[in-house]
Parts: sequence; C-alpha cells; structure tokens
Amino acid sequence: MGDVYTVRLSPVGVEFEVKEGETVLDAAFRQGIALPHGCKEGRCAACKCVLNEGEVELKPYSTFALNEMERDQNHILLCRTLAYSDIEVDLLNFDEEILSKSIPVRNLEGQVTRVVELTHDIRRLEIVLDQPLKFWAGQYVDITLPGPEKITRSFSMANTPVEGKELAFIIKKYPNGQFSSRLDGDLKPGTRLDVRGPFGTCFRREDKGGALILVGGGSGMSPLWSILHDHLESGEDREVHFFYGARTAKDLFYLDELARLAEENSRFHFIPALSNTGEDEEWTGERGFVHEVLNAHLRRLSFGEDVDVYACGPEPMIEALVPVLQMNDVSTDRIFFDKFTPASSATELAHA
Repeated sequence: MGDVYTVRLSPVGVEFEVKEGETVLDAAFRQGIALPHGCKEGRCAACKCVLNEGEVELKPYSTFALNEMERDQNHILLCRTLAYSDIEVDLLNFDEEILSKSIPVRNLEGQVTRVVELTHDIRRLEIVLDQPLKFWAGQYVDITLPGPEKITRSFSMANTPVEGKELAFIIKKYPNGQFSSRLDGDLKPGTRLDVRGPFGTCFRREDKGGALILVGGGSGMSPLWSILHDHLESGEDREVHFFYGARTAKDLFYLDELARLAEENSRFHFIPALSNTGEDEEWTGERGFVHEVLNAHLRRLSFGEDVDVYACGPEPMIEALVPVLQMNDVSTDRIFFDKFTPASSATELAHA
C-alpha cells in the first residue's frame, strides 16, 4: 500500500485523507466531500485554490485554467493535484450548502433500456442500474462504454432523484462523436455500461425565495428537466421562467409536455427562442440568441437580486449569459451553471 496524507481545507475546517497517486479531488469524491469542480480534467478552473502548506505535483493541465503567474503564486487545481505530504489549501470558492449535501461518488453498473429520438440530433438515453444511485437534481455521472477503448463521457440526469435505479439522459448527437454516434446503433437495449457519480454542483437549491430562472440550449435541457420537475414535486411556490435557445423550430422538443406544465402551473412560463432568423417564417415566438432574449425579459420583469438562475448548455452560451445576469443585478452567489465544453478526444461536449 502507498502512503496516505491528510488534506486540510481552509476556511471551512474540513479534513480528509488522500492516497498516494490519487488526486485530491478524487479523494474528496471518494469520501463524500463535495468540492467545487467542473471538467475534472484541468481545463475549467472550477477547482482552483491556493496551496498553503505541503508538497504536491500537478498532472498535466490547461494554462487557460491555471496560468504561469498563478502557479508561481502557489495556485493549484485540485483535479490535477497529487500530494506527497500532508497539505493545507485555501478554497477560493466554496458553498456551505454544497458541503452539507455531499454524496460519496460510487462506481456502478447498469444496462441500456431504450433510446428515444427527440429531434434529428437529440436522443433520450434510458438506463437501469444494478443498484440505486443517490443524486441531486441537476447533477451528472460519467458513463463508460464497453470495449477496449473505454470511452467515457459525462451526462446530466434528466429524471428526478426519486426514481432510484432508473436514469434518463438527454444527449446531443455529433457526427464524429465517439459516444453519441452510437446512440442510433450500438447502444441497444441490454448493452452493459459502467456509471460513476454523482458529480456536479449545479443542483437545485431548496427553500429559496424569489423567482427561479432556467436557461438552456441543446442537451442543456437534461439537467434543467430534472431541476424543473424536482422543483414542481417539492411543492415550493415560486415563479418559474424557463428560457430555451435553439437554432430552428425543428430543434425544439417536449413542447407538448411544457405546454401541459404551463396549463397546470400558472406560475410556470416557458420561453423558447430561435437564433436562426432566416428560417421558420411562421414562428411567432422569440427570436435571437437566448441570452439576448433573457436580457430583454429581465429588464422588463426587474427581478433584481431575488432570483436563482440555473444555466446549462454549451460554453459560448454560458460565457454570453453570465455578463447579462450581472448587468441585471443577479447576485453571483445565486447563479449556478453547468458549462458543456468540447470533450478532449472528440467533437462531443463534456461537462465543465
């Protein structure tokens, strides 16, 4: 057995063990300590912190996440950090609610039950696990396909946490995607899969006041579908505005289900927006990029700081959205996002 060291987190006063050869973030996952994280591959900077004491080595990472000046000032990425002594780190970002809702990461097995076509390039993947998985609405898991290549991708659950062994995912297909291109072929009912999780800090916060705003695009519908239904099942009485961006009308789905939810819940509003203004001449809804449409609604509705925003989708959408929220006085600590970044070995998207 290798050496075991202690990790101390300031200013929260949490301690846990890390094994030799194990990243600090993986050690935290294993022991049910939810630290800020995103891509888990050294590309997004969500787990950046400052090393106060101890000896470490960093696995390869992107200098966009941690530049040379920051590294010289003892900044590290927990997802890339290997400890060679007891260490103490200062968390730059931490959320006490995240720490209080920590769930140990587990390795599970399961199998495909069905794949449903939602649009020309969006599929709903449904699987059943051999054992139930506990997670919070908005979280995701890593799914590994069988075979020698061991292709792993991260996908958010679209179902609410109460369903136990059954999980659903809304996934965008990419022509050369090593995982998603198999949704219409290799991933037949009965195909065995490995699942690891849960991960992610963009989960639904409970017992909050004010309005709830959901913003998504593409497969960003998946975690938002889970958050929306978890909220509705909770019985909390909040105004909900769901903004969803698509290129054309053929990229929209679940419209009947969303219309039914609006009929049943007078405080729920669904606002789809089409960015390709050259098509769909009969479209009478919002036109433009989703962050532009959201900006217009925020200025009109004047929510101010008393609002929670959950945004899930491609990186450019998130990057355009955050300044809009800040300009409309949405408090930074009430903005939760799940940024889908390009997977490292394919043209698909992964979580960050």
